[in-house]
Order: sequence, then structure tokens, then C-alpha cells
Amino acid sequence: MSIPDTIAAPLPEPGPPLPAARRPAPSPARAAWRVARQAGAFIASLALTFLGLTCVTFVIGRFIPADPVLAVVGDRATREVYDKARLDMGLDRSIPEQYFIYLKKVLSGDFGHSVITSQPVLYDLMRFFPATFELATIATIIGVAVGIPAGVAAGANRGRWPDHTIRIVGLFGYSMPVFWLGLVGLFVFYGRLGWVSGPGRLDVFYEDILEPRTGVILIDSALAGEWGIFWNAFGHLILPAAILGYIALAYIARMTRSFMIDQLSQEYVTAALIKGRSFRGVVWGHAFPNILVPLITVIGLAYAGFLEGAVLTETVFAWPGLGRYITQSLFNADMNAVLGGTLVVGAVFIGINLSCDFLYKVADPRLRAP
Repeated sequence: MSIPDTIAAPLPEPGPPLPAARRPAPSPARAAWRVARQAGAFIASLALTFLGLTCVTFVIGRFIPADPVLAVVGDRATREVYDKARLDMGLDRSIPEQYFIYLKKVLSGDFGHSVITSQPVLYDLMRFFPATFELATIATIIGVAVGIPAGVAAGANRGRWPDHTIRIVGLFGYSMPVFWLGLVGLFVFYGRLGWVSGPGRLDVFYEDILEPRTGVILIDSALAGEWGIFWNAFGHLILPAAILGYIALAYIARMTRSFMIDQLSQEYVTAALIKGRSFRGVVWGHAFPNILVPLITVIGLAYAGFLEGAVLTETVFAWPGLGRYITQSLFNADMNAVLGGTLVVGAVFIGINLSCDFLYKVADPRLRAP
């Protein structure tokens, strides 16, 4: 039996490939709607998270064993003074009413007065937070600038001497108490070598000379052209910032190493090497961009932890920061200051988490809304 002609006929020559389908560009109205939707989601997330934070601080302030009225009037106040203060604080009302009064005061910046300083808590927070911000920012910059290259080098040289060296340095940073590192640093670099200044933010000679604008002495002194104050403040700052920066770089280097080892074991790395790319080019051009999203989380957590106040570091170096202020307020049952500081710390975490969410989309286009 012969094969039918329709089957035996040669196949036609393939034509040119069809052009790839492209997604049409969104219209201006659609793009504006997408931006408005993202902004609305951002604002709603911020508002809900802050409301949750105020609920937590309200519950802590109302159900702790310490009497908030006695913290204000003292234990020697008469019954009439006590009752009047209780009425002024709204403690005679129902719990929902007390919460809305508390929320209204918080939104207006009224955190009450500190028992220790007799100043408004907001004034104290604005005075102490810039010192913590200055210390935390410089420490995080040190940790990122040293920790990321060290972690990449350790991950790219797994099992070799750079990896072992960086792991030992990181392990030492993890295992040593920060107050011990601070005391040793003061003894060596201040007491023996005299390379840095002592505890505090400034020498006594320079105090109360500079008019505060931002509260960050390095910025204020540079804006005012007071370079003597600038270098004096830098000499006081560099040692505690280096101690905290060492803690940060140990954490960042360890996590960066883990992320790099995971990425360098992927098939796309092998394919890039087969195509002739250099190993260094593959590490920095292919693997490193893929670890940016988890790395942003690591850096954000480290920065937020420093911003909430490195209590031990601030205590060792007599640094007038937020952590030291909250700790002293807690020991003295100054609940207005404690709760106000807790709100600031929570707001810092909220802000950093939202900033990280934004940076995720910048680092990875796949996370952007279509």
C-alpha cells in the first residue's frame, strides 16, 4: 500500500518568528489610580499599626501595678489632691473613654510630664532621641560598609581562609558583652593611647555653646561652621559608634555570608560561569542583587535595634540617649516617660518597616504592583 500524497508531501518551510506579545503601556488614568491605591494602602497600614501601638501602651499604662496618680502627685499628697488629679487624668471614666482621651493627647503630642525632669515628656524625647539617632546611624553605616563586603567575601570563599577569618571575627562580636567591649575600648583607646575622647557627647568646655537646630551635634556644628565642636563631638562619638558598628557588622556579615552561599549554589550561577563570566562578575553582578531583599531586612532590624536605644553602650559611655532615658525612667516609676519612649520606639520600628517595604520594590522589580 502506497503512502497517501497528502502525508508524503514535504512540510512547508517555517516562516519568520512572530513578534513577542508586549503588554500595552498603562494609561495615565490607570497609572494614577495605581499610585493612589498604593498611597492609600500605605497610609491605612501606617494608621492601623499606630493605633495598635497606642492600644498596647494604653493597656500597659492602665493595668500595671503602679498607681499612675501617685506617680504624679507623690505618696504624701492629701486625699483631695489625689482625687483632683485622678479626675484631671480621666481615670474616673470608662476604659473606652479613657483610651480616646489618651489617643487625643498622643496625637496632639501630649505625653504628660516627667516626674524626674518635671519637663513635658515630648521635650525630653526631642532632647534625648537625636543623640541616639546620631550614634545609631554612624554605627549602622560602619556595620554596612564593612559587614556586607566581608560577608560576600566569606560566602564566595567558603571553606577557605577568608571565610574562617571573617567567621571568627563575627563570632567574637557575637559572644563578647557590649559593656565589656566598651570598657576595654575606653581603657585602651582613651586611657592608654589617648586616641579618642572620653565619655559623653562633648567636653565640658564646649557644652552650651552650640545652638541646637537638629539636636545632632555633628550636623549642627557643621551648619554653624564650628569645626572645633565638630571634631570634639566626633572624637566622643567614634568609639561607641565603632563598638556598636562591630556588633552590627558581625550580624550583617554572618547573614550576608549565608545568603551568598545559598545564591552561589543556584543553577544560574553555574550557567553564567559556563558562558565565560568571571567569578567576581557573577558574585557581584548576579548573586549579590538577588540577596538585596533579605539583606534590607537584616540592616533594617539592626538599625531599628540601635535606634530604640543601646542601653549598655549609652550607660558605659555616659551617652545621653533614648535607651538610657527610658531605663532611668523605668527604675524611677516615671510611667509617662516610659510610655512616651515606648511610643517613639514603636513609631521608629513602624517607620523602618515601611521604609524596608519601599526598598524591597526598588531592589526587586518583581515585587512592584502590575
